[in-house]
Amino acid sequence: MRRARRGFTLIEAMVAIAVVLVLTAIAVPSFKNASAGSELRSAATDLVASAHLARSEAIKRNTPVTMCVSSDGENCATSGGWEQGWIVRGDTTLRRQASAQRGLRITAGAITRVIFQPTGVDATPVAFTVCTTAASEARVVTINTAGRAVTTKATASCS
Repeated sequence: MRRARRGFTLIEAMVAIAVVLVLTAIAVPSFKNASAGSELRSAATDLVASAHLARSEAIKRNTPVTMCVSSDGENCATSGGWEQGWIVRGDTTLRRQASAQRGLRITAGAITRVIFQPTGVDATPVAFTVCTTAASEARVVTINTAGRAVTTKATASCS
């Protein structure tokens, strides 16, 4: 009587490992793009939330409120990119946004502050571009003169 052997042969195990390696090689770039897209959406959402907060606080407090670049979380900076972080500030600091994920860039030309007026209109118009070197897409956050923030998808290189 012959007993049935259980298990895999060496060749079967090597083929299974090769298949797993090929699938992993295909999946990793897709995962990186999905992760980069998530980081873009998150940063754009943070900008929009800060703009909404600044506008509503300006109306509520009846005083101008500023959203500005800040590396220390307390004071407005006169230079630097928005990826280093920003604050929403009225009489006191209302919100601190930490620096963006590594590899993420947030640019708004030379603008380092957006001022929201107590009337809710006459805000500093600006277009933020949020991009990353890991993806070919970007998000553009536009704040119009009425203080409303809108996010749109765009294709941009992050150089």
